[in-house]
Amino acid sequence: MQYDLFPSEGFSFFSLGSGSCGNSYYLGNSRYGMLIDAGIGPRIIKKRLAEYGIDFSSIRALLITHDHYDHIQSAGYLGEKLHIPVYATREVHKGIANCPMVKNTLNGSRRYIEKGNSFTIEDFRITAFEVPHDSTDNVGYFFEFGNHTLTLATDVGRITDEVACYAKQAHHLVIESNYDETMLQNGSYPYPLKQRIRSGSGHLSNRQVSEFVAEHFTSHLRTILLCHLSGDNNNPQLAFDTMQQHLLQKGIVVGKDVGLQILKRNTLSSKIDF
Repeated sequence: MQYDLFPSEGFSFFSLGSGSCGNSYYLGNSRYGMLIDAGIGPRIIKKRLAEYGIDFSSIRALLITHDHYDHIQSAGYLGEKLHIPVYATREVHKGIANCPMVKNTLNGSRRYIEKGNSFTIEDFRITAFEVPHDSTDNVGYFFEFGNHTLTLATDVGRITDEVACYAKQAHHLVIESNYDETMLQNGSYPYPLKQRIRSGSGHLSNRQVSEFVAEHFTSHLRTILLCHLSGDNNNPQLAFDTMQQHLLQKGIVVGKDVGLQILKRNTLSSKIDF
């Protein structure tokens, strides 16, 4: 479903893949765009971009959230072979450099950012913010472009005041809904892994994110995109239904008051035009 709150701007967002199998997202306009994370292979990225008529030559930047492999697999290739600037904090860049599975070492393409200090890429004003997760370092991104704001927060151990601050400013919110609590509890994962997932530095459950969004819903929120679903402890319909039910309890109707979409694993999503 597309929402035309700001029909003249001509911006688009879509997911190239979301989950432990690999994460990458696109945000751009008719002339250029950027990727957020590159945790899938470059040939797959190229193929999925091409399905929406986008060529690598129009990608102005790659923004990295953190240094887990399902977010950085192709960072070296895109940076050094295709000369796409790679933006990340110093600690995340160290993590990328120390990851033996990233084959191309970033040199001239490396760009350093600091949390809370906004920077610009052409028409986009971008602010990285702290997100709790058990990586070397972890950020979410807040984008301002035209009359729009978009917040992306994935791999979120808990919703802190800082995460909440940027999420509540969003017209378009991309946020993790990783696991269903009952499925995780009754599933086959070993106990230490279950504890890691539901700790304050692990991942958000369907219930946690749904309660937060429903409790803090604002009239300017137009689109909710749930990302990084577990393949073992969640399913798209369950994540959708949990969010929809919590919103309805507050009198918020999906499809009328707000758009809701699940970003599936290893699958190109529909393109959302702003």
